Amino acid sequence: MLFITNRFPTQSIRTRVDRPFNFDLKNNAASNSVYYCEEVGEGHYEEVGSKAFLRRLKEANARQVLIYIHGFANLPEDVLAATREFQALCDAADPGEVLVVPLIWPCDNDLGIVKDYWDDQESADLSAFSFARVLQRFLDWREGDQFESDPTPCLKRINVLAHSMGNRVLRETLRLWRKYYLPGGVPLLFRNTFLIAADIVNESLEEGHSGEPITHASRNVTVYFASDDLALRASKASNLRNRIASRRLGHSGPEDMSKVARNVFAVDCDDVNTRYDFPKGHSYFRSGDVYGEPGVVFLHLFASLRSGRVFPEDETRRMTILRE
Repeated sequence: MLFITNRFPTQSIRTRVDRPFNFDLKNNAASNSVYYCEEVGEGHYEEVGSKAFLRRLKEANARQVLIYIHGFANLPEDVLAATREFQALCDAADPGEVLVVPLIWPCDNDLGIVKDYWDDQESADLSAFSFARVLQRFLDWREGDQFESDPTPCLKRINVLAHSMGNRVLRETLRLWRKYYLPGGVPLLFRNTFLIAADIVNESLEEGHSGEPITHASRNVTVYFASDDLALRASKASNLRNRIASRRLGHSGPEDMSKVARNVFAVDCDDVNTRYDFPKGHSYFRSGDVYGEPGVVFLHLFASLRSGRVFPEDETRRMTILRE
């Protein structure tokens, strides 16, 4: 499995292609360096470097790439296990359609959930600087570097799935990418952007707010939300302590659909989220009632991946409720 990380390794911070790479789990600071790596066996990783990484994405037997940005309090093994589960569901639904590539940012997972949460917010914000460089590296590669070894352009579609606090990472990454690299605006890079249990304020996608670049960079932006998501209660407690009272996008969906771009869609998962992830109701986008069997959220998401449309039967529709 290929992955990108800005977690510090136990080895030197200097990139060395084909070296062993081990996560320094005692260090949850966001590194300014980015490492393009591969899981070669459970618990065993190697650094492959950006050139080989992007070339292998281009050559992969998959029509689309899905970048997965995980939520808070997830250590690397948790992220990779979740990625394997999601990849298996994709392969069962349509082999060769989707390659899932996780972005692993530094979380703290040993000091209590509320303190972890606030520490992870800082790591999420700081990670945006390094991941903005990843997007710019991809843009440079797509526009020229890829042709050094192969004159055929890469035709794979790129999608992104951000879960929980991963939405904060995505929001800040696109905001900083525009600020430092693309003052004229971000390009239309993603076919689908899936915002699941999003731990950002529910006005974020509106014009003039910090999440607006997400709508510019995506053909479709689909918000999956559930009002009884208990994991977001930690977010509410921590943010109220810091005088941030707005509801979360993952609890209510966009506050006012008339104020967000027409390419934003809202999907209410209240009827299934706790069934799929009891009792938290937070990680409901992978398996359904039985591990390894797709739930209705995954099926809806995967249909959007394949078709490029959220509601192909009615393109004017912007909201729905998912039920078994």
